[in-house]
Amino acid sequence: MALHGLASFTIGVPDVAATVDYYEEFGLTAGEDGWLSSVDGGRQLRVVESPTRRLLEVVVRADHGDDLGAISSRLSTMDIVTRTTPDSVTAVEPATGVRAVVRIAPRLEQEPTSLPPQNGPGHTVRANQRAAGVLRENRVRPRRLGHVVIGSTDYPTTQRFFGEGLGFKLSDEISGEGAFLRCSTDHHNVLVLRAPVAYMHHSSWQVDDIDEVGRGAATMLEGHPERHVWGLGRHHAGSNFFWYLKDPAGNFSEYYSDMDCIVEDAVWRPEVLEGAKGLFNWGPPPPPSFLKPEDLGALMTGSHSVG
Repeated sequence: MALHGLASFTIGVPDVAATVDYYEEFGLTAGEDGWLSSVDGGRQLRVVESPTRRLLEVVVRADHGDDLGAISSRLSTMDIVTRTTPDSVTAVEPATGVRAVVRIAPRLEQEPTSLPPQNGPGHTVRANQRAAGVLRENRVRPRRLGHVVIGSTDYPTTQRFFGEGLGFKLSDEISGEGAFLRCSTDHHNVLVLRAPVAYMHHSSWQVDDIDEVGRGAATMLEGHPERHVWGLGRHHAGSNFFWYLKDPAGNFSEYYSDMDCIVEDAVWRPEVLEGAKGLFNWGPPPPPSFLKPEDLGALMTGSHSVG
């Protein structure tokens, strides 16, 4: 695949300082340049001031200039204006106003994590000692950005922009409601959802394993039970473990581990998922506020600011 993952995204929020503080607690590292960094992905989140919370920009990694030329050509056939430089192409998705930048960048290399052995029925590999997961005391820090989820008032148009225009590939669909799209071997890097207003639903961050998902969420909830949204559980689409929290602006943030990886496109068969199966395989049912965030009405009132 010419594309190879999300490099970064930018969100607008009314209170930048409070939001940056939240994501530092979440495990990202804030730099003097205003960017928040993950362990392996580097600078991946920028927070700027905006009257309402909104997704402003996503940046996608590409291999070389020929990829940029192909993207610009495809977008022009869709009557979408592009701005090109020697190392990037930029366009605005028409339904959401999100600016998409595809930029030539090296492929992200991650050192493999050595996961501790687990006991199972008739298979004891850890004897006379506690599990490593319950002995960890280090702070949970996301390894990299996995995906962002965009609510769109015209999700077929948004899906077409990312798919036919930028070159993302379809992994699965939620019948009539959304599309899981990938620009790497991850099951999805962008999920486009049908919504009454354009907004960012959540960002998702990779951690090592299910213990890190649980430990990260537990730490975030100490003294802040209002941050809890949904978890612990396991998705069907993507298969990953998850736990969702809420930042001060109302955006959801997800710790995840064990995501499906699609390394051979010809082997993978996208499914059309119906109802709850598109959301989770096990865990508590999603709360109404996950499906329809509580501030959607306010965002609709201020929807003129999107774009």
